[in-house]
Amino acid sequence: QVQLVESGGGLVQAGGSLRLSCVASGSIFRINAMAWYRQAPGKQRELVAGITSSIRTNYADSVKGRFTISRDNAKNTVYLQMNSLKPEDTAVYYCNANVVLAGVVGVEIYWGQGTQVTVSS
Repeated sequence: QVQLVESGGGLVQAGGSLRLSCVASGSIFRINAMAWYRQAPGKQRELVAGITSSIRTNYADSVKGRFTISRDNAKNTVYLQMNSLKPEDTAVYYCNANVVLAGVVGVEIYWGQGTQVTVSS
């Protein structure tokens, strides 16, 4: 019923920037919190940044001061601006959203397919 599609990943040199986007579509009544996670080869998936409906944000310590999460409720879209990228930021980045479906009581969690970010030294 709901699909999350990420875009904006790619290859970038250390110190460079990328902006990821995630668009939600489907029978959405409203979206509560949205977040970005990442998973590097051989590592567990970790939370990178989250944003609530009240625009409160939180970040992993490793990305504070470098990454910025934002959202556009009218477009059902969340963004992740990544600056001063480091090789250790290399991972598949996944969009996550807590969604209230139209005509349904309760909240469901959805994940995107992921987008690859590779940072070269």
